[in-house]
Amino acid sequence: MDRALTMLRTGDWLTRERIRLVASVLLIASSIGFLFLVVTARDGVDRQGRPLGTDFSNVYAAGTFVLDGNPDAPFDPPVQYAREQSIFGKATPFYGWHYPPYFLFVAGALAKMSYGLALAVWQASTLVLYLLAIWAIIAPSPRLWGRSLRAGPVGNPAFPTVAEKRDWLLLALAFPAVLINVGHGQNGFLTAALLGGALVLLDRRPLIAGILFGFLVYKPQFGLMIPIALLAGAHWRSLMAAAATVAMLTLVTTFTFGLQVWPAFLASTHFSRTVVLEQGNTGWEKIQSLFSWARMWGAPIPLAYALQGTLTVALGIAIVRLWRSAASPTLKAASLSLAAILATPYTLDYDMMVLGPAIAFFAVDGLVRGFGPWEKTTVAALWLVPIAARSVSQITLIPVGVIAMLSMFFVITKRAELDRALPMDLAGAAPKLSDGGPARGHDIAAFEQ
Repeated sequence: MDRALTMLRTGDWLTRERIRLVASVLLIASSIGFLFLVVTARDGVDRQGRPLGTDFSNVYAAGTFVLDGNPDAPFDPPVQYAREQSIFGKATPFYGWHYPPYFLFVAGALAKMSYGLALAVWQASTLVLYLLAIWAIIAPSPRLWGRSLRAGPVGNPAFPTVAEKRDWLLLALAFPAVLINVGHGQNGFLTAALLGGALVLLDRRPLIAGILFGFLVYKPQFGLMIPIALLAGAHWRSLMAAAATVAMLTLVTTFTFGLQVWPAFLASTHFSRTVVLEQGNTGWEKIQSLFSWARMWGAPIPLAYALQGTLTVALGIAIVRLWRSAASPTLKAASLSLAAILATPYTLDYDMMVLGPAIAFFAVDGLVRGFGPWEKTTVAALWLVPIAARSVSQITLIPVGVIAMLSMFFVITKRAELDRALPMDLAGAAPKLSDGGPARGHDIAAFEQ
């Protein structure tokens, strides 16, 4: 037992070979499972009577309303469901439209294609954007990250080789949330790409970063922590660019679809809040938030909101402290990625795609500067948890997804304490963090240390 705890503490069990093996097995199994689903489907409907891409069916149905010149119809659940039944058959389950009017542009464009082609184009294009964001995170240049990620010990490379980048892309593709997102035809790839890309560009291209932050308005529940972080970090140009982007999108949306889409959207939020979130008709095990955890354990709605609100305030305070400190930009980026998903009561397991950038940012910091106790094990658990979050919660009522995310955020804040303890001009300059020696540089083989 002592040996097992020691290995978990040091992360010695997490070797390069094991990482590749687990990632490869998960990627192959996921690909086979999805291929089976597609091959056994008939007319775009799987063996359980669900449209392929399940949730994507609501996007496609909403898009047909846009093409019909009736953009406010998707916000009426009975009308939206009738359109889904007309496309996919009377037996199709209801997949509600819960997006702000901004997303009608995407829905309308995709509805111009056949359903199967639209689903393929949507998932493939956003998957590429997600992979590009991960590539940018794990292959930083000294100009991009500045002093915080320059080489530590002499002779150790600070940045990965092409072969090591391929290993990271394998991890990005095999990340269990990828399969969940593909299976649901969801937008997790886009959310992860926008958030990860904005954080990568924040210091070097603040205006572009702000625009990317602004585009996240299509998932407004993930934007609670972003302005807090930008204000705390004095990223004024990005903050103004984000605000201008949201304002411009609002004007263009109103001009294109008319004023009536806004009251229609606001009216639809009552259904989303009461039926989907508060009553848990989607399933408590699918919603990965403290609010859902409390409701799953029988807490009344006011108490669940109070607990979620307390967590959100605590996250905001932690983000302000961290983003005002001398912590490395990678730790700040990882913290915001996690805070974005933890701060909202309404987040589902496919939204755990935003953990991809969080893991990549934290891994960059650890591989350059060394890992502390329990850090490798915690980040490995976070990478694996999407595959079990729903099923374990459903069977045991233990919300392992929320627990893993909270644990990782705690680890990040504790790691940042080391940076805050250093003088400003030394923070991030590769301190000794690991149990057994100095940082080894940006090398995936450092997991073997």
